[in-house]
Amino acid sequence: MTKKITVLGSTNIDRVVSVPRFAQSGETLHTDSHLTNAMGGKGLNQGVAVARSGVQTNMITKVGREFNIAENMAVKNLLTDHVMFSETEETGQAYITVSEETGDNMIYIYGGANADLTVSDVNDHKDAIIESEFVVAQLEIPIAAVIAAFKIAHENGVKTILNPAPMPETGGLPEELLELTDVIAPNEHETFLLTGVAITDEESLLRNAVYYFQRGIDTVIITLGSQGAFYMRDNGETKLVPIFKTTAVDTTAAGDTFIGAMATRLNKDLSNLEDAMVYGSAASSVTVSRPGAQPSIPFENEVLAILAAHADVI
Repeated sequence: MTKKITVLGSTNIDRVVSVPRFAQSGETLHTDSHLTNAMGGKGLNQGVAVARSGVQTNMITKVGREFNIAENMAVKNLLTDHVMFSETEETGQAYITVSEETGDNMIYIYGGANADLTVSDVNDHKDAIIESEFVVAQLEIPIAAVIAAFKIAHENGVKTILNPAPMPETGGLPEELLELTDVIAPNEHETFLLTGVAITDEESLLRNAVYYFQRGIDTVIITLGSQGAFYMRDNGETKLVPIFKTTAVDTTAAGDTFIGAMATRLNKDLSNLEDAMVYGSAASSVTVSRPGAQPSIPFENEVLAILAAHADVI
């Protein structure tokens, strides 16, 4: 069977403005950048990352009636048969400010049609999940929909990857969702919100991993920005995968690229996790070196070129 991955998640229209630096409260700054529009959303970003690395991608998402699928999702290997239209909401919106000084971003999300994605919608498109090796999900859509998708996945031998972003500021995540997750991939802030253990050293990373193991998750990946990405499996296997250094222009979609690209290289038994993460790290290094969300996500040949250039140190 040709490998196929299903991505369940959000689709947003990104409204992006570049500023010299982030303003202080009450401060006004001038910018030479006009507001630009681009496609984004954590779900679509991850779907594009999968598709551009050469793997067929079922995209389960919901958009407004005004959305042009043919124009906005024209990506090779990105299958749009499972894109739904909301009868009541417009397409989700993201308002993104990017600092020219650091490449960091600040993002504000209006859910729109993403918030209208229901359990019934997921069940209606369960065939997309069943025919896949992995289903990847994030939290810019209702958690109930993610739980429904992961139930279908587990009932049919499909591996689940959860990117718990954005994390609720309080209340954590339902135990049911964690129990249905095979691989969890938060960043250091998201894992702190969930576990209450701040990432400060190796011991705190291990304590975070144990929290997830105790809830039935086999594999934990914690992204650490410029420090790379830590992983640990419940069999004791662990490592820190370094980043590929580059000049950061815009960090938008960097984490999404890492997760989507990694999934394309991952064996279903997760036996090659480190190699898959190295591929994801190389892909992410391209994303941060270019502006925008979806426009910055690399193609497979670009990632392979980076890996070849660093073959002596990988």
